[in-house]
Amino acid sequence: MFSGSYVALITPFREGAVDELALRNMVNWQIEQGTQGLIPMGTTGESPTVTQAEHEQVIRLVIEEAAGRIPVIAGAGSNNPLESVHYAKVAEDWGANAILCVAGYYNRPSQEGLYQHFHYLHEHSNIPIIIYNIPPRAVVDIKAETMARLAQLPRVVGVKDATSDLTRICQDRQLIQKPFRYLHG
Repeated sequence: MFSGSYVALITPFREGAVDELALRNMVNWQIEQGTQGLIPMGTTGESPTVTQAEHEQVIRLVIEEAAGRIPVIAGAGSNNPLESVHYAKVAEDWGANAILCVAGYYNRPSQEGLYQHFHYLHEHSNIPIIIYNIPPRAVVDIKAETMARLAQLPRVVGVKDATSDLTRICQDRQLIQKPFRYLHG
């Protein structure tokens, strides 16, 4: 489903607004250079700091410009599950191949709280989900046992692991009993 090199896109602005031309040019340049997939509105795209309208605009523009030439994994992460569901539906409506959802940052949820957050997103959306585990920024780490529980949900298809712990993949793989994608970077 997802393999190769994916680029987490920045969100270009000019005079306080999303620079649509720069964003479209960036998408085309990445495709011309051989990038296998794009990730708009992840943490690199400053998703926690843009407005809802800007978030939706960036997702729409990237999907439009990619035009099915390469997969788009749209950022839909939030510490608010209702907001994540909203962005998941926007991404699905525009034709994203999957969504990337960061662990609930700032609130420091328990492992059960993390599970419930992603379970809610899974139950209220219809698009493949890649979980983004980035403890240095989210201040919470999704443990291997919790990831294995989440992997049992049919549309949870992978994790972008930013733990910097090379043993984590081994721990996850021992517990997860299905094909599961690992993204790093």
